[in-house]
Amino acid sequence: MPDHLHALIAIDREASLSKVIGDFKRAVSRFARVRWQRNFFDHRLRHDESSQEKEIYIRQNPIRAGLATTEDDWTYVLDREAIEMAGR
Repeated sequence: MPDHLHALIAIDREASLSKVIGDFKRAVSRFARVRWQRNFFDHRLRHDESSQEKEIYIRQNPIRAGLATTEDDWTYVLDREAIEMAGR
């Protein structure tokens, strides 16, 4: 999305989500000159929610916003599978 980011991440229970997000935003700010809003909104998966259904929601978001007609039209997607394939 042009004005916000959706990310599906997994961290250790002991890790601080605020620190992980803060470090990410600092790195992106330095390297890509992105200006972030001060806070962030997080949603932890509940027992009855699957990561797959959240991934579908995220991938459909540009379509719902009228920025793409299919998931393949939206090129701003980075996923583990693509990273693993590139490393081979």
